[in-house]
Amino acid sequence: MIKSREEFVAHGANVQCLGLGHKSSRVMVTGGEDRKVNLWAVGKPHCIMTLTGHTTTVEAVRFGNAEEMVVAGSQSGALKVWDLEQAKIMRTLTGHTAGIRALDFHPFAEFVGSGSMDSHIKLWDIRRKGCIKTYKGHLSCVNSLRFSPDGKWIASAGEDGIIKLWDLAAGKLVADLKLHQGPVNVVEFHPNEVLLVSASSDRTVKFWDLETLKLISSSPKESKPVCAMWFHPEGKCVYAGADDSLKVYGWEPYECYDSVPLNWGDVADIAFRQDQLIGASYSKTNVAVHVVDISRVRPMGVNIEPDVRPTFSRSGRRSFMSERPSTQSTPQARMSEEDAEEQTSVTSDNTPEDNQSSSADIQNQDDYAALFRPRSRLARSPTRVTEPFQQPLDDDLEKVPVKQNAQNDTKVIPDRGRALSRDRPSPLDVSDDVEDPQRQLTPEEKYAQLQTQDERKRKSYTEKLKVADKQKQVDKQRQAVEKQKSLDKQKEFDRQLEEKRQLEEKRRQEHEDRQRIIDQKRKEKLEQEKAERKSPPRKTLAAEDFLPQHAISDHNAPANMSEDDSFASIEKGHTAMLTVMSSRSRNIQIVRAMWTSGNTKTAVDSAISMNDPAVMVDILNVLNFKPTLWSLDLCNILLPQLKELLNSKYECYVLTTCTSLKLILKNMGSVIKANIQNAPSIGVDISREERHRKCNECYGTLMAVRTIVEKRQSSPGKLGNMYKQIQILMGTLD
Repeated sequence: MIKSREEFVAHGANVQCLGLGHKSSRVMVTGGEDRKVNLWAVGKPHCIMTLTGHTTTVEAVRFGNAEEMVVAGSQSGALKVWDLEQAKIMRTLTGHTAGIRALDFHPFAEFVGSGSMDSHIKLWDIRRKGCIKTYKGHLSCVNSLRFSPDGKWIASAGEDGIIKLWDLAAGKLVADLKLHQGPVNVVEFHPNEVLLVSASSDRTVKFWDLETLKLISSSPKESKPVCAMWFHPEGKCVYAGADDSLKVYGWEPYECYDSVPLNWGDVADIAFRQDQLIGASYSKTNVAVHVVDISRVRPMGVNIEPDVRPTFSRSGRRSFMSERPSTQSTPQARMSEEDAEEQTSVTSDNTPEDNQSSSADIQNQDDYAALFRPRSRLARSPTRVTEPFQQPLDDDLEKVPVKQNAQNDTKVIPDRGRALSRDRPSPLDVSDDVEDPQRQLTPEEKYAQLQTQDERKRKSYTEKLKVADKQKQVDKQRQAVEKQKSLDKQKEFDRQLEEKRQLEEKRRQEHEDRQRIIDQKRKEKLEQEKAERKSPPRKTLAAEDFLPQHAISDHNAPANMSEDDSFASIEKGHTAMLTVMSSRSRNIQIVRAMWTSGNTKTAVDSAISMNDPAVMVDILNVLNFKPTLWSLDLCNILLPQLKELLNSKYECYVLTTCTSLKLILKNMGSVIKANIQNAPSIGVDISREERHRKCNECYGTLMAVRTIVEKRQSSPGKLGNMYKQIQILMGTLD
């Protein structure tokens, strides 16, 4: 059933969004992480035009209803509207505080609807460059957005699992449809009936009657959720694309007419062209286009037996187009003060400078001329200024004044004027004051005639001088622009040359630094080996450290102790050692219980409160074994303890402490330095101020540790080497 499948690389980075032109089904638009919007002819892997200007990832794209415009929304919340016929930016619209996820054009007027991750829906007037209404009600991201065919409603689907229906004229919420059990991904209006279909991550498709605002029918749970949907042009059924199949649904009653297995991935959009269904999907940097022969898919298949051909729904439901909207929307005309302030604030950001960085690069002139270049056609009426949310009335060609059409620069009016001038008699034919050629002119008349001729010549000469001066100004401006372009090119070349020179210098410096460090390490290693050969035996654990003082004094007592006294002394020392080890084991079990519960910070606080260096060393050994556990909070808590452990008389304690200091400096040194150098921003930012305070405390403790390390880096053996390494890493804080 698949007639063709074509896959090609669409962007230099991952593709994030895709849209098909539903009028002709011949064009496609994509947006990606490379911040570009690319236009394609369906079936051709060559880009027609690239639109640039976004500063962040492009996350949503949509063609206008006549495919003469494209709107693109970015991760920063900005929208850009492009005129494809003129190949230039029309508007840059800002107002959302998070990325754009859903876009749609109003079916009649120049309005765009946008849904964002900030949970808001905004209605934009492209002509006035501003937001005319913000709809608030979703609890999280808006995934899908559609205008009704009559332009009176907006249906929005959210990550909160709710479908909301908004009345544009009244500017308020009509209903909440809440039967889905997961995020709603897609909503589509029936092209004729007052009916809505929705697809959710709960793997069901539901059909809603918008007159009664009740559920008509629902599909059972499918194997995969539906990613895209589109109604048959005549509204007989709906085609739904999932990850692994194409399904065809009816709704009254519910029926799955056909299921076609297709490995087309997460299909992003569906369109129709004659008897073909076109589906487009994307994965990483690639885009794939699939074409399905509808004549071989039920219920429209021509080979279906008559007795099994399905009967389509005939509900008698009201049609979207059965009632013409009124000519004036009173609620919309009376815009609230809140909306007016919002429109003013948003419009003020759309200065001409917003569009200077945006450009359209036509890469395929032939395809662009065939698909987007405006064709010569008769303009039958002046441009009609439509009111918000109203369907435009038919233009009356006979009642349009000639003067108004002349202002619109259309082709039909000048032709009509010439035709009328040919039919109408000339002024000479109808004049009553025809001069007699035999009559002689008086001197006064000859003088007046000469003055008139001189005046005409003078005016003609003045006009020619004005035209010549204007042409000189134009030439001068063009020369200045060309000169500026030449200077800009030279500056760009010089800048690139300087950057290349700086890069080479940086690489040379890095190579020298790296070689210097290698030489320094080699020298330190030789000195360490020489010192180890001369160093005295290392200090080991002494049993006296764990025995009570009286046991130590008894140990040093004269050898004339009795046997009973010796056993009593040994037993007291053994009992003390058992007490110490039991207490340490109990403390470690307490810390382990807190650690395994997932609260690492509480476990470390508990270990510190026990005031047992051995337990603290055990905790540090675990953290050193898993460096990913270190965080700014742990560094702030443990650095004072590490400072105390550096003064321990046991070498194993000091080595463990040095290892922890090395990990802190490697992983957190740059973070601490960056937060100290960057002062807290103006305003209230509690988390930033807290982070700045912790970094200051860590920095102070590390400076105290640095003083200790500087004094001991000349120590022989392994400890001396560790101190030198820590001293080198301390340089990251300078």
